[in-house]
Amino acid sequence: MTKEEFQKDAVCLLKKLIATPSVSRQEAEAVDIMQRQMESYGLTPRREANNVWALDPGFTASRPTLLLNAHIDTVKPVDSWQRPPFTPSIEGDRLYGLGSNDCGGGLVTLLQVFRTLLPLERNYNLVYLASAEEEVSGTDGIRRALPLLPKIDAAIVGEPTGMQPAIAEKGLMVLDITARGRSGHAARNEGRNAIYEALDDLNWMRGYRFERVSPLLGPTLMNVTMISAGTQHNVIPDECRMVADIRTNEYYDNQEVFEFIRRHLKSEVKARSFHLRSSHIPESHPLVRRCVEMGLKPFGSPTLSDQALMPFPSLKLGPGESARSHSADEFICLSEINHAFDIYMQLLGCKELAF
Repeated sequence: MTKEEFQKDAVCLLKKLIATPSVSRQEAEAVDIMQRQMESYGLTPRREANNVWALDPGFTASRPTLLLNAHIDTVKPVDSWQRPPFTPSIEGDRLYGLGSNDCGGGLVTLLQVFRTLLPLERNYNLVYLASAEEEVSGTDGIRRALPLLPKIDAAIVGEPTGMQPAIAEKGLMVLDITARGRSGHAARNEGRNAIYEALDDLNWMRGYRFERVSPLLGPTLMNVTMISAGTQHNVIPDECRMVADIRTNEYYDNQEVFEFIRRHLKSEVKARSFHLRSSHIPESHPLVRRCVEMGLKPFGSPTLSDQALMPFPSLKLGPGESARSHSADEFICLSEINHAFDIYMQLLGCKELAF
């Protein structure tokens, strides 16, 4: 097949996926399409829940293994869509549809790259994985699939980066914070107001700045994003509940930050999880060095991906732009898919690749 035929296959598959709703935890029909498509290419895919993958037919345990990964799930469409989100439409160079940019473009292009590389002589193995539940960091997504894969030495994640390598990304920790008071009648100023009890903690979180600043990711950020208290106007609230969004850089461990915050607040603090840590691949890594040799520019990404769950070196590199993700009238350019195919092949299509 020619390069143009591979690129045409990528676009045709992406149109099928857009037309098949695959909101997180509801990806089964889209995964059916992916599985059938992979089988039509002569691959032997394996499936676990709504994750589907294929191994290099020439897999050799003594060689290092590179994972090509992108997620199949999408967020729910926002109300401000002007086009039907599940109806793919091409207007000029743009393909519109939910999931086209995040991250259908990377998903289908990496599959075509996987197909193209299989018959070529290489010193490394390939694994292609279309994973589920990325948008909700679900337990039945990549966390369920990774233990079933062979040992992975490095990964490329097809998130939209404008085909520039994101070599670090911020982690995420969500905190549930509860200030306690005592209820009473507002007319008699009885009780102890939980909202007022929370004020010192809110002021500390608003003003504190974490000291270790990353040249790639900037500072670790802490923002209170939700707050609720009270049952009615004449009752002093006995509880004030807050939610804080913490975005850690590579210099901070989530649990370390949690313990630090907990020591400084009067309120009760609970973390929903610690596992969405910041990820970072060294600039000296051979994959990163090869990107630089090709004229690509490494950067740090503020957005979270399945990289947070990968215990091996990884970088994000995919078609599309992050700013289009989760937005109304999401699109990817056909030229971006074509360009991505060329960049991936330039990066990976050599006999010997070190990682």
